[in-house]
Amino acid sequence: MADYFPYRIVTRRGDLTLIWRPGEGDAPDEFGVDELGRLLAFRELIPLQEYCDRNGWELTWEGEGTLDLGVVRRWVEHPDLGPVPAVLLLDAWNFFEDLSRSVKAGPPLPSQGPIHDNAYEKIFGGEALEPTAGDEAWTDEETAAVRELLRVGLDLWEQAVHGSGTG
Repeated sequence: MADYFPYRIVTRRGDLTLIWRPGEGDAPDEFGVDELGRLLAFRELIPLQEYCDRNGWELTWEGEGTLDLGVVRRWVEHPDLGPVPAVLLLDAWNFFEDLSRSVKAGPPLPSQGPIHDNAYEKIFGGEALEPTAGDEAWTDEETAAVRELLRVGLDLWEQAVHGSGTG
């Protein structure tokens, strides 16, 4: 039986909880969608649990993921307002990739190439945004590429959540 995990998204309009499932074998990670390919997003936990029960999905509550998209949006739109944790941007990047594979509508994420690959590797070290990171700091080009990817990801999120099968 596949594992399903609640994944909480914090936004300025209130929290939503999605259903995240890690891919088995070589399959990609994905979020739960309804029969029309719309994102399943729940404002309350009882409807989330009831939906999973009806579909025979067992939720694993240990290690629930949480992502604050408000902080990500602030960095994308106003990077000069201060630093954000690199791990938050990494989580957002991974979230948007999983989301783009899960929903049928919305803008595609930008094609990723060597610049993205370098930025992704650097962010794992956790110092990509630190002024003292030296060679491990993002270049201006890498920062711009990540910012654009996250901007498109935020647009995808807005479209996915407005067309979602919410409960």
